[in-house]
Amino acid sequence: MKSFRTLIVCAAALMPLATAQKWEAGGGVGGGFYTSQDVSLGSNSASAKIGSNIAGSGWLENNKGDKWGGELRVDYQRGDLQLSQGGSTAAFGAQSYAVHYDAVYHFAPNGARVRPFVAIGAGIKVFQGTGTEVVYQALSQFALLTRDQDVTPLISGGVGFKMQLSEHVQLRAEIHDYATPFPKKVITPNSGAKVGGWLQDFVPMVGISYTSGEGR
Repeated sequence: MKSFRTLIVCAAALMPLATAQKWEAGGGVGGGFYTSQDVSLGSNSASAKIGSNIAGSGWLENNKGDKWGGELRVDYQRGDLQLSQGGSTAAFGAQSYAVHYDAVYHFAPNGARVRPFVAIGAGIKVFQGTGTEVVYQALSQFALLTRDQDVTPLISGGVGFKMQLSEHVQLRAEIHDYATPFPKKVITPNSGAKVGGWLQDFVPMVGISYTSGEGR
């Protein structure tokens, strides 16, 4: 909860970026699907990743003209920490929070019924282990799944479309790719083991938002 409060404070600090004549506020739900990285120990390795699970997001967007916008987002996602090799697996409860600011370009002007868009931005993501630690964990020679916290930089990219349902309400469908360095504090390589690279988190999502201001 301490990390979540920190993210909310960061979001509040950026709120002035989204307070303009034209704005959009909304939320959505979807699912997160992570890529994996190998934890290597000598000539052996185990696959490490975060399991697929539900994801949610809230956003506040400032439309700075006919096609450009700037969007502040706060994301939440569930997903177990996982290790696997052959028929052996280990899992540990986990969740993540993120806050980021994206530049958004719309391919149709304000007032259009359907507005395809692309978004790119950056922020931070907090991974938290929430499971119960045990004396023995399967595949612990490769890595330990821990009740710890890892704060990482985040790069965000997305595509989607907005469909106006009424004067102030719109449907929004999108998919984002959230990339972060591998969170080594929650999936901690054991002595002699190594892991690196980045994790990608693909998040398709559907949401509803309220629009206000000139030109919707």
